[in-house]
Amino acid sequence: MSSFQLNLNPLKEPLGFIKVLEWIASIFAFATCGGFKGKTEILVSCSKGSENKTITATFDYPFRLNQASFQAPPGVNVCNVSWEKQVLIGDYSSSAQFYVTFAVFVFLYCIVALLLYVGYTNLYRDNRKLPMADFVVTLVATFLWLVSTSAWAKALTDIKVATGHSIVQELAPCKTQEVMCYFGSVTGMGSLNVSVIFGFLNLILWGGNAWFVYKETSLHSPSNTSASHSQGGIPPPAGI
Repeated sequence: MSSFQLNLNPLKEPLGFIKVLEWIASIFAFATCGGFKGKTEILVSCSKGSENKTITATFDYPFRLNQASFQAPPGVNVCNVSWEKQVLIGDYSSSAQFYVTFAVFVFLYCIVALLLYVGYTNLYRDNRKLPMADFVVTLVATFLWLVSTSAWAKALTDIKVATGHSIVQELAPCKTQEVMCYFGSVTGMGSLNVSVIFGFLNLILWGGNAWFVYKETSLHSPSNTSASHSQGGIPPPAGI
């Protein structure tokens, strides 16, 4: 195996430059989803004219809403109801964890790929197996970005419904005549919307980069023309 030799020329070409963009986009993808914390508030009154009390259910990644129970203010008995037994509806952890875990793996792969591009340029250029492996991983990653982002986007839509106005209709105490419930508020989910946007952005980046990775493989360039690449970097194969 050739020794490490720093060569930043690949970063000036689409193959390396897009890989840097993929690395950055993957960070935003898992950070905006995995770092979210929110809460849903409901106003409760025990009779007409009585003061409203606020009960709150907090939720965060990985969005197991069926484990997020409502809590009354400390030391306050709200309508003689054990609100801690009342929970939100739904478990969206599978979609969220799949999305975040995949984004983390992409982040790590981009680091390895960039290290190979800028540190072992000659090895990547002269070894037919490495570009082919890179191409296969790129195709698989493109498909998984489509699957994971679509699943997460659907889950996010359901999360918004489950934590919104409809929750009042699902709580058993709120269906009785003695307790009147009103939807209060829910934490804005702008960062989760951003995570979906970055998921589809990653899909575009990886799909577009597949062409530039393909040009480095023996499928596009059957003969290894390493002698013509003495200037460094990872130049495009002949004929492009």
